[in-house]
Amino acid sequence: MLSKIKQLREQTGVSMMECKKALEESGGDIEKACFILKKISLKTAEKKSEREVGAGIIESYIHGNGKIGVLVDLRSETDFVAKNSTFKELAHNIAMQIAALNAKFISKEDISPEIKDEIETAFRKDIESMNKPPEIVQKIVAGKVDAVLKEQVLLEQRFVKNPNITISDLLKEAVQRFGENIKIARFVRFEI
Repeated sequence: MLSKIKQLREQTGVSMMECKKALEESGGDIEKACFILKKISLKTAEKKSEREVGAGIIESYIHGNGKIGVLVDLRSETDFVAKNSTFKELAHNIAMQIAALNAKFISKEDISPEIKDEIETAFRKDIESMNKPPEIVQKIVAGKVDAVLKEQVLLEQRFVKNPNITISDLLKEAVQRFGENIKIARFVRFEI
């Protein structure tokens, strides 16, 4: 049992006690235990999401060709977490994500109605020319707008190092691992 606890801890980064509980609940099945820990991390992240994030770090990343650079401001509740090497690695991974996929916004709430309208208008013109019924046009436009925004919203993007999770999932896992609220406060991407 101890070897399974260690293995689960290495995979998830969650405390030994939480790993032990998850393994007991799953009957020793590591896959089920991972799923249980994922559900727990969602609940933990929801509980902590309103807590103040006053500490953090600014991480930089310059892409290998020297033509793309990113600064990201990742926040935590305490300096203790902000100084942790795993937290710094998280910030670095987020900066690499921004460099790779060129996010424009942190969350959907950051997108102004004007930008949404502009994207919708561009798609509507193309789709209305197909002579479809108005309700079908609206569904197609909504789907296309949602797809474009998902590409541009950092929290909605698939993590480049693990496409099975989004950046939002990555942050929720970090909240569970550190026991603190963690947020991306802002970022900037430069490209020549």
